[in-house]
Amino acid sequence: MNLESQWTVYRTRFLVRARQLTEPLVFTDALGREQSGRPGDYLVESADGIRRITRQVLFEDIYVPLTSTQLCPPVTRVQAGVPGDGAPGVFARPIARASPEDRIRATA
Repeated sequence: MNLESQWTVYRTRFLVRARQLTEPLVFTDALGREQSGRPGDYLVESADGIRRITRQVLFEDIYVPLTSTQLCPPVTRVQAGVPGDGAPGVFARPIARASPEDRIRATA
């Protein structure tokens, strides 16, 4: 199997990357379990990087591929700082969380 082929992103409750096997594959995963698959099965990589094999019938019953527009939502005018009414744009900024020491001082 050409492991350099393109990954496709799929979703269930969690996002995973997967590719369909074109030839048999056997390997030991990060947890020490032997994984084996036949052509048509899927090599699935979870967000934490763990790879496993899922049988084709099960995979195609559970997972739904995401389109490229679902992966990278378009930037809206407000996100770009150019709202339609000419008012200043609203930009999302990360929220700084107070350290435990700051929380103690704030409540004292």
